[in-house]
Amino acid sequence: MVRIPQSPGEQMSNLTQWRDITHKEISKVYLGTSLSLDLLLTAVLCGGHVLLEDVPGVGKTLLAKALAKTLGGTFNRIQCTPDLMPSDILGYSVYNPVTGGFDFREGPIMAHVFLADEINRASPRTQSGLLQAMAEGEVTREGHTDALPDPFIVLATENPVEFEGTFPLPEAQKDRFLLSFSLGMPTREQESLIMDYWESQKDALSELKQTTDFKDLSNFKSQIRKVHLDPKIREWILDLVRLSREDSSLSLGISPRGTQALTRSSRALAALRGRDFVIPEDVKDLFIPVNQKRIILHNTASLRGQSPKTVLGRIIMSVPTPALRDI
Repeated sequence: MVRIPQSPGEQMSNLTQWRDITHKEISKVYLGTSLSLDLLLTAVLCGGHVLLEDVPGVGKTLLAKALAKTLGGTFNRIQCTPDLMPSDILGYSVYNPVTGGFDFREGPIMAHVFLADEINRASPRTQSGLLQAMAEGEVTREGHTDALPDPFIVLATENPVEFEGTFPLPEAQKDRFLLSFSLGMPTREQESLIMDYWESQKDALSELKQTTDFKDLSNFKSQIRKVHLDPKIREWILDLVRLSREDSSLSLGISPRGTQALTRSSRALAALRGRDFVIPEDVKDLFIPVNQKRIILHNTASLRGQSPKTVLGRIIMSVPTPALRDI
């Protein structure tokens, strides 16, 4: 039996302090759940990317801008449309009549936080232009490979209620998102505060403070590798993954990349919450956001009204959760 530490170390405490300060800063302009912000910061610590599936007007762009401000990084966005080309994202060369040569113009992807708005409106060819950037942190353009800024995070959005003029994301694309979740609608109290914010006409976004620098963020990333994952929780995760691949409602279960994403993000979320060890609650909070876009339902399951969320929820209820006293 592994003894659970009674208090986090100084480094873990610094990470939790960063989390609390960042929550406070972002909450000046974006009023959402604490879990949504934790998931976003988890992706930052893991060097992962986030797919937000929400209706328009819930603050996705504002959240992305606020994240970039608190990180002290650059922000770029692009509105995806069917006629968008890969070069519109990655960059392209234009003829310079003065020099008689070509000048290269950087694409918007060269930013710390890159927002791909309504990514499923871009053609498959354009969507595939993001694969190398999301998987390897670099882009190849006109025969040259360049590293992307560090940190680099793609925040992509999808509208779940509009399908006309859209292209489904291929499995390879969805598998490269660490997390996929919905921000949801604000509560009555939150919406009242949002009304007050817009009526005040204050530019609170420009007043947000940077909460960390890139050196400290790099140290935070190295800390999450030291977060303890008990063998019992490790075996539990493997059981969950195996069950997804055997579930009759699914034609495709959780991929090996999904398994790695779940363990990595569980460590990061535990560290954000002030612990140097993972507990089952961390895994439960991440199981659906990590995997709901990685699995594929059988047609019969869809006709019966099942969804990836309901299937994953059933799976995690089917496998006994390790008792905290046993880890």
